[in-house]
Amino acid sequence: MAAIDRRVGFLFLGFLLLLGLALTRATYLGAFKAGSLQRAASTQQVVNVSIPATRGVISDRNGVQLALSESAAEVTADPYLIKEPLPVAQMLAPLLGQPVLTVLGKLTRPHTGYVVLAHQISSAQAQRIGSLRLGSAAIDGITTTPDVKRVYPLGWTASQLIGGVNDQGGDSGLEYADNRQLQGVNGERRVVDDARGEAISIDEVRQMKPGKSLTLTLDVALQNEVEQVLAGVGARYRPRRATAIVMNPNTGAILALANWPRVNANDPGASPAWADADFAVGQDFDYEPGSTFKAITVGGALQDGLIAPNTEFNIPPVLQVADRQIHDADPHGDETLSTAGILKYSSNIGADEIGLRLGADRFNDWVHRFGFGSPTGVDLPGEEGGIILPVSKYSGSSMGNLPFGQGESVTPIQIATAYAAIANGGILRAAHVVSSIGDKAVRPPAGHRILSPTTAAQLRQMLRGVFGDGGTASGAAIPGYDMAGKTGTANIAIHGRYSDSKYVASFVGMVPAHHPQLLGLVVVDEPQGSIYGGSVAAPAFQRIIGWAVPHYGIDPGR
Repeated sequence: MAAIDRRVGFLFLGFLLLLGLALTRATYLGAFKAGSLQRAASTQQVVNVSIPATRGVISDRNGVQLALSESAAEVTADPYLIKEPLPVAQMLAPLLGQPVLTVLGKLTRPHTGYVVLAHQISSAQAQRIGSLRLGSAAIDGITTTPDVKRVYPLGWTASQLIGGVNDQGGDSGLEYADNRQLQGVNGERRVVDDARGEAISIDEVRQMKPGKSLTLTLDVALQNEVEQVLAGVGARYRPRRATAIVMNPNTGAILALANWPRVNANDPGASPAWADADFAVGQDFDYEPGSTFKAITVGGALQDGLIAPNTEFNIPPVLQVADRQIHDADPHGDETLSTAGILKYSSNIGADEIGLRLGADRFNDWVHRFGFGSPTGVDLPGEEGGIILPVSKYSGSSMGNLPFGQGESVTPIQIATAYAAIANGGILRAAHVVSSIGDKAVRPPAGHRILSPTTAAQLRQMLRGVFGDGGTASGAAIPGYDMAGKTGTANIAIHGRYSDSKYVASFVGMVPAHHPQLLGLVVVDEPQGSIYGGSVAAPAFQRIIGWAVPHYGIDPGR
């Protein structure tokens, strides 16, 4: 009897010890861990969901949408909660557009409670995934979260100018430059779930604010035409790259800006990575302008009163400048050319004679006055400033090559902007492509005068000769229209020496010459088969402007 009593006593003592431990543990959890446990419980029942902001629409001048956002979803999984991964993978794979084994690998990934199955699937796909059943029960461990997908309805059109986005926002082009206005502000939603994961209350913690829209000066119809013309240049001459700009020289509004090779904005990975660059503003591309620079030399000397359009120059077969011998493209004997003739026939020796009258300091001053050597201020990202040799670095022969566009590096937008000043009567202003942000118009750049209206008119009159008989672009004239422009053919420098096989062909022109309404520039890098601006770039200019003048109702006599 005593033995039984002892056993009962031991059992009772053991029970008291266990009870004491349980009470101690409960006291510890209640007194010291209550806050963290409460937060843990809350996270299982209360979820704060981010509501992605709808990115602003980008449209052309006529309201054609170039970039917009669509509702999408991100699909995630918790492998710990998925008890039958193979049948779940088999149901998910066709909806995600992924192989079954790929999805299965994600669903069985060890040591993780979170894995992303897909980004930016459509809302319809997300709904189908959310309604999947394994037998009669919903699938635990699969979550769809609201997301936004950026879509480019026209795909290829102006893709390098529009740019693209990544997970952080704008990645390139206008998407990057105007990201702050386009991106908006994410909202936040507080969702309380019951034990079965069903939402029992949803509260808006912070309202989503959509991004502002952008309206551009671009004209999609013209943009598509320019891109088709460049595609033709690419097919015929197989260049390394090409770019073209069309603008209103009186306001600086860019009507079209295209690059070749083209890039599909909805599938940029299908094109070479370097093709994403906007060559027009100098991204990965600046070049020696060649003879298009002669108008800068002539314009400076005209404005300084050193020459007139009819000033005559003796043009020898060879001009010796320090240790350099300067030749023209076509051999000739001693001849006499006026200033107008120097531009019409694109005489290197004539441009040097005018440059020597200016002198190194005044020539350099005019180069900078026309905007070369620094970014123009166009509202596009990644603009380069080119490379202009300071006077202190001039050698004895520098004034033998600089006046005709050799030895300085420029960007296409710089040339277009400089010639726009000639076209509009002497005002240098930055080009622009954004006309309004949201419902607020963007004020165009004011610009500043660099030439008198008289000098600009004299330059335009002389640049008409390029289209005349014997001019370097006589075959690029548009019947019935009075036009002005300049060809450029420049050797490419490789390892400090000029190549005899690699060239940049370019043409810049305006119409009508007396009061230009349109200005166009075409630059073709390393064309094959033909190298000259007059034969490669000028015909492309002719096709672009020939399409544009009736499109904008520009009469020949206007």
